[in-house]
Amino acid sequence: MNWLRPLLLGRLLRLAWLLPLATIGLFTLVSLAPIDPVQAYIGDLSALVGPEQRAAIAATWGLDQPAPERFLSWLGGAMTGDLGRSLTYGVPVAEVIERRLPASLALIGIAFVLSFVLGTALGIAAAASRGGRVDRLIRFVAVTLSVSPGFWIALLLIAVFAVGLGWLPACCAAPPGLTAAETGMGDRLRHLVLPVATLSLVGTAPLVLHTRQRLLGFLESPAALHLRAHGLSWRRVAFGAGLRHALGPALALHLAGAGELFGGSVLAETIFAWPGLGQATVRAATGADAPLLMGIGLATLLFVFCGNLLADVAAQLVDPRLRRTTA
Repeated sequence: MNWLRPLLLGRLLRLAWLLPLATIGLFTLVSLAPIDPVQAYIGDLSALVGPEQRAAIAATWGLDQPAPERFLSWLGGAMTGDLGRSLTYGVPVAEVIERRLPASLALIGIAFVLSFVLGTALGIAAAASRGGRVDRLIRFVAVTLSVSPGFWIALLLIAVFAVGLGWLPACCAAPPGLTAAETGMGDRLRHLVLPVATLSLVGTAPLVLHTRQRLLGFLESPAALHLRAHGLSWRRVAFGAGLRHALGPALALHLAGAGELFGGSVLAETIFAWPGLGQATVRAATGADAPLLMGIGLATLLFVFCGNLLADVAAQLVDPRLRRTTA
C-alpha cells in the first residue's frame, strides 16, 4: 500500500487550491444573479413593505455591504465552522445541511447500489448473448435511457405507477399530515421507490454499455484465447477472469460519476418533493440565498471529491500498472 500515501497527498493538495477557486466562483455567480435577495425574502408581502423596511432587512442580513466584504465575512466565519444563516429557512446553514443531508444520502446511496448492480448485471447479460436478441434489447434500452432527460423518466414513472396504477405515492417522504417520526417503515419505503427508481435508471445506462464493451474486449483478447486453449469453456472465461476484468473499471466509473448522481438527485428531489439537499438547493437558488448555496456547494464539492478519490483508489487496486503514474 505504499502507493496510497502519495495518491492521498496529491488529491489533498488538489483540494487545497480547488476549494478557494470554487467558493470564489460560486459566490461571484450568486452575486451576479438577477434576483433581489430582499425581494425574494419578502415574497408576496412586497406591497406592504416600504423602502425603510427593505433597507433594514438588507442591513440585518448584511446585504447592504459590497460583495467583496460579504465574501470575506462569510469566508472568515466558514474557517471557524460558521457557514452563515439561511435567508430561506431562517436558521444556520449548518443546521439546514444537517437536517436534510440524511434524506439525500439515503436516496443517493440506495440508487448508487441499485444502479451498479442493475447496470453491471445487464452489461454482463448483453455480453454473454452478444449479437442475440437479449443483447440487442438491452442495448436498445440502455441507449434510450442515456438520451432520455431525467425529468422525462420521472414524469413517466409518476404517470404509470402513481397516476395510472395508483400503486405508489407521487411525492414527499411521508403521507400528507404525518411527520417523518409518525411514518412507519413501510410508508417510508413506498415514498422512496419512485425517486430511487428515477435516479437508478439515469445512472444505469453508462454502466450497461461500459460493462458490455469491457467484457467483450476481454473475450477477444489474447489472454482469453490462452484460457480457452487450456480447455476452459467460454462461459467460465466470461464469468471468471472476464468478470473480474470488467467489474473493477465499472466500479471506478460509477464512483467517478458521483457528481452526476448528486445532480440527478437535485432533479429527483424537486419533482418528487423529497426533503433533501437537492430541494433546498433549488429554493436557495430561486431566493438568491447566498449562504445556503455556498454551504451546499461546499458539501457537494466534498462529496464529489470523495467519490473521485474512491474511484482512483478502486482503479489502482484493480490495475497495479496505474500506480506508477500516480501524481
